Amino acid sequence: MTTEPAGKTPLTTGIASSRRRRDGVPAAPGLDPDSARWLQALADDGPRRDAALAELYAMLLRAARREAAWRGPRMQITGPELEDLADQAAGDALLAITRKVTQFRGESRFTTWAYKFVIFEVSAKIARHFWRRPTTPLDAESWDRLPDRFGFDPAQESEWRDLLAALRRAVDTELTLRQREVFVAVVLNDVPPDALALKLGSNRNAVYKMMFDARRKLRAALVANGYLNDGESRRS
Repeated sequence: MTTEPAGKTPLTTGIASSRRRRDGVPAAPGLDPDSARWLQALADDGPRRDAALAELYAMLLRAARREAAWRGPRMQITGPELEDLADQAAGDALLAITRKVTQFRGESRFTTWAYKFVIFEVSAKIARHFWRRPTTPLDAESWDRLPDRFGFDPAQESEWRDLLAALRRAVDTELTLRQREVFVAVVLNDVPPDALALKLGSNRNAVYKMMFDARRKLRAALVANGYLNDGESRRS
């Protein structure tokens, strides 16, 4: 995480940075009134702009705290560390918004557009935090943990062990190398998609797409070999 110089906060840094960029931000025709208000205030000089930046930062900070509270516990981030992460995410989002506000075209409300920045910042910071702590190697295969994680009935051990063996064969034979890497990380090692995307130099949507494609291939293989019927495959 970055730290601000003594005597400065993310908000004061954002105000100073935005003042160095004196691009006009005219309100485009057809904007909803609230979005137009934001753009006009951010394009203004002096106290009106400062007030808008303060309001925007407070809004981003609330969103960052909600997002961090939802994502943080899974990564074992709590207390002051989680609060600091949210503060930094809000400050970095404010800087990004002031740099890119002239790119806002009104396809959504301004606040919706702004929230995307802070959610991205929280996600990125938590993903980086995941890889800073000791963790399971990315390519380790923890197949023995699957029965407990998926709640398999011990009384049906022989049945689910056959299913797991078939699944493991399908992972080795049906998936591409990248799909296999993603499946092992997410399903076996419980690596969050955001953290995996950072490690792979990709993005969360690409990871989800690879998981979707991998699951489709694996379901088809299990159906073809009699371990699932087609109805179970379609519902899973």
